[in-house]
Amino acid sequence: MFRIIKFTLLFFCGFIFAQEEAVHSVYFEFDKYSLDEKQAKEVVDFIKNADSTRIESVEIFGYTDDIGKDDYNFKLSTNRATTIQNQLLENGIKNKIIVTIEGKGRILIDDDIVDNLPEKRSKNRRVDVVLNLKELPKIVLPGFYNTIQKNHVVGDHVYLDNILFEKGSSKLTSKAKAELDKVALLLVRYKNIQFEIQGHVCCTPRNQKEAIDKDTKKRQLSTNRAQAVYKYLAFRRVLKTRMTFKGYGNTVPLGKDPQYDRRVELVITKI
Repeated sequence: MFRIIKFTLLFFCGFIFAQEEAVHSVYFEFDKYSLDEKQAKEVVDFIKNADSTRIESVEIFGYTDDIGKDDYNFKLSTNRATTIQNQLLENGIKNKIIVTIEGKGRILIDDDIVDNLPEKRSKNRRVDVVLNLKELPKIVLPGFYNTIQKNHVVGDHVYLDNILFEKGSSKLTSKAKAELDKVALLLVRYKNIQFEIQGHVCCTPRNQKEAIDKDTKKRQLSTNRAQAVYKYLAFRRVLKTRMTFKGYGNTVPLGKDPQYDRRVELVITKI
């Protein structure tokens, strides 16, 4: 089982909108398209545990490894996709939200350069269930801004658009870097502004205020997120003497959709 969550955030006239795609992968044995009990439960739970008010559509794509003839692999990949579709329908998922069921055949790989070829092929014998979610609710909070302003006051928050991290990650995406490029230009222009970079996480157990960074394997995810922004702004010529960074774990939720809490924001500390 493997899940990916992607975000695209846009900010217009004080409103944040997000297009989100979540992916759950189901892996099959060689030349098989049947599910075991654990796999069946996981794929159904993936849909049912999502926010039903935000589900827009479900797409199901089947694949095979690169062994065998094209015609056979297209049929096998379609059977795998259909198996997942039937499992969802049998468990109460409405057919009208499933907009695509497609077998895409085999995934070609360069077997002369790929390390651990059997494992690579096993990851290609799969179905991807793609969950398309509606826009996140708008955020309207006093003292929050979507970009650097000329006339800030101490305590203002700058909520960074396009910088909602993937679950468990502190890596900046290309969209995040593009957003920070714009912020850096404004910070270089308004040289008097000093600020703290605050990192946050969501969705951790109540007894754990901080989350584990999947890359470092240490429980310091919010700090790593803040530090990633700090380092990037410094790279973009914002003086380090103007910035500090700190991780706040899950202690400062926005009280909105939890996805918004995988965030970093700037808090003005001195003008």
